[in-house]
Amino acid sequence: MSSAQSELEHAPDEIKLAVDLIYLLESNDVDPHIALKAINIVKSDLERKLETS
Repeated sequence: MSSAQSELEHAPDEIKLAVDLIYLLESNDVDPHIALKAINIVKSDLERKLETS
């Protein structure tokens, strides 16, 4: 196991998720402009869910 893998293993969940999302976007060659627009939609949706919960 590399040092980076070991560090990620102990990272907070939000860092692990961010790394997974970055990998998903990059491995699927998603245009950064499109990715940011999609992330804003997801962010708005999650914030709305937090307000109603």
